[in-house]
Amino acid sequence: MSDKQPSGTTVLTKKEYERELKRLQTELVAMQEWIRASGQRLVVILEGRDTAGKGGVIRRMTYQLNPRYCRVVALPAPTERQRTQWYFQRYIRELPAAGEIVIFDRSWYNRAGVEKVMGFCTEEEYDYFMRVGPMLERALTRDGIMLVKYWLSISDEEQRRRFQSRIDDPARRWKLSPMDLEAQARWVDYAEAKDQMFAYTDTKENPWYVVDAEVKKSARLNLIAHLLSLVPYQPIDHDEIVLPPRQERAYVRPPMDTQTFVPRRYEVR
Repeated sequence: MSDKQPSGTTVLTKKEYERELKRLQTELVAMQEWIRASGQRLVVILEGRDTAGKGGVIRRMTYQLNPRYCRVVALPAPTERQRTQWYFQRYIRELPAAGEIVIFDRSWYNRAGVEKVMGFCTEEEYDYFMRVGPMLERALTRDGIMLVKYWLSISDEEQRRRFQSRIDDPARRWKLSPMDLEAQARWVDYAEAKDQMFAYTDTKENPWYVVDAEVKKSARLNLIAHLLSLVPYQPIDHDEIVLPPRQERAYVRPPMDTQTFVPRRYEVR
């Protein structure tokens, strides 16, 4: 990859990155407050290859947000009962109500990716998804839901490097699964599946936004800044907050030594 930066790109130091991330997280809070006050509904879908950095982006996005009004949905494999339901059913039930944000860490697009490549669905089921998916998304947006879809893009070399770093790190080895290893073995199959998915579902009404995720920190800032640019949020006026005086009442508390404290093994100064 060329070291030359695209026009309009700002190169940040580590300290500047932290400062800009904090600023963007504050803006996300303002966005959430507007969504709550205006009764809007926002759905953000994050897709991409394994190790593309979806989890890291989501953690930075939600760090300051109120979890009562912002939910992260990362569904496990469907149960036997769910496999007999309409494919979209278990995702539809997770959609937001007024004033809520829902972030899908993988979504109904599992069918166009891992299920297609690994043979977990039939060709008929796959073709049905490709036809109905865009229709469903069109229905959601016409009902007033803001739907934003991101694809985090990384190279084969970077994915291998990240897989190897997980293998070498005992604290992160749990992130690896047999499916992850198979993803490397079937790199071209996944690339073809992604291209086919875009051909059907990258629509004018609900486009895919591709994020260069080769550098994780850059991807986090670029995605969050882009999301903020898409949501037409406005500052919300708040009533002035004044702390009330502390209650004054005669009361003798029990001695401190009657409580069981956690041992002070660390002291941070």
